[in-house]
Amino acid sequence: MSIDLVKLKELREKTGVSFALCKKALEQTNNDIPSAMKKLQELAGEKIEEKSKRSASAGGIFSYIHHNKKIAALVELASETDFVSGNIDFQKVGQELALHIASMPSKTVEELLEQEYVRDPSKKIRDLIKEAVLKFGENIKVNRFLRWELGL
Repeated sequence: MSIDLVKLKELREKTGVSFALCKKALEQTNNDIPSAMKKLQELAGEKIEEKSKRSASAGGIFSYIHHNKKIAALVELASETDFVSGNIDFQKVGQELALHIASMPSKTVEELLEQEYVRDPSKKIRDLIKEAVLKFGENIKVNRFLRWELGL
């Protein structure tokens, strides 16, 4: 079966996943975008599991300070390479995580990963990290975070 290049491009733009994985999903779903997106989730699980075993010793520390200057958050987001940690999209993920941490208090990384994402309640923070793993092709993880609130 031949792949519809327009649909391949569309799926890639919607998901940020590699062309190879998008192509595989489209091949297995007869070029049907909604089915391919579901298939990508299945394929992604395998890729994420594989990558999670790799060391993530690069990365960055990201911060957010609320406009009233009474709430602040820091998050350490790890990647495998400096190449990925220097990527603007990786940095956006770090900034989004810091903003989320300031908005939604949690005590542990595991608790944080299970929270609904403040900008899109249909996703959990774990899903945001999974999307980053697929986009960058590296193990991405939250190592630790801090949240401060004035007077607490």
